[in-house]
Order: sequence, then C-alpha cells, then structure tokens
Amino acid sequence: MGVYDGLQLLTVVYDGLGIYSQQPSTPPPSSMKHLLTLATILLLMTSSPAEDAPYRHVVFFKFKDSATPEQVQGIEKAFIALAKKVHTVKGFEWGTNVSPENLNDGFTHCFFVTFADKAGVDVYLPHPAHAEFVSQLKPILDKVCVLDYVAR
Repeated sequence: MGVYDGLQLLTVVYDGLGIYSQQPSTPPPSSMKHLLTLATILLLMTSSPAEDAPYRHVVFFKFKDSATPEQVQGIEKAFIALAKKVHTVKGFEWGTNVSPENLNDGFTHCFFVTFADKAGVDVYLPHPAHAEFVSQLKPILDKVCVLDYVAR
C-alpha cells in the first residue's frame, strides 16, 4: 500500500463571499506528489519570517457630531493623498464601519497603512505631510485609536 493510498482530496472553491466545497475525490498517487509540492511552494511563497514581515499601522477615527459630511470626505481624501506623499508607505486601504455588532464605540473610519518595517513608520510619523494632515484632522476629530503591529 502506497503512502497516499486511501487519501481523499476535498476540492474547495473560495469566492470571497463564502466557501463552497465539492465532492471529495481520491487523487492518483502521482498527482498527489505534485499537489504536495505545489502546496509546499505556495506555503513558502506566502510565509514570511518575522524580520521580513510588514509593519502595519491601523488608525480608527471617531468624528465630532458637529463634523459635516463634506469635512469628513475631505479627511478621507486627505488621508489617501497622504499615503501617496510618503515614500515608505507600501500599502494603503481604508473603509467605514459596516459591522452589525455595534461594538465600534463610535469609531466610523479605519485606515490601514502598511510599511516594509518599523523604520518606514519612523519616517512617516514626523513627515511634514503627516503633520499637515493631523492639523487638518484635529478640529473635527473626537477620538482616535492607533494600533501598530508586525504581521505574522
């Protein structure tokens, strides 16, 4: 009996909204070796050692009740522009709260900034473009929460 005899393969398709599984099938032993090789290569490509892991800077905003929609949109646009002005920013995304849990404590906006390492955020925080952004933000900001972490 071979090492892979009796092993079943479950084909799973992920469409971004949910996971749909198909019927299990038993792969032929020769294709199992190729499958394991491919899985190993993919794992190595998507894994990164801690020293190479990206540094994430996550910022949550709660705006004052008096902030107008136009002022909030101005901050959204300003943060997008800020991410393009600092060369150490490697990735940027943002969005507004859509959670049905109602646990956001009034925070409505999340901005997710990625740097190659901590040195990148060390350039970003004192950068003149960041200081300009903060001065634009402060008059309409009620609360801010910032969380930095190294991706694992």
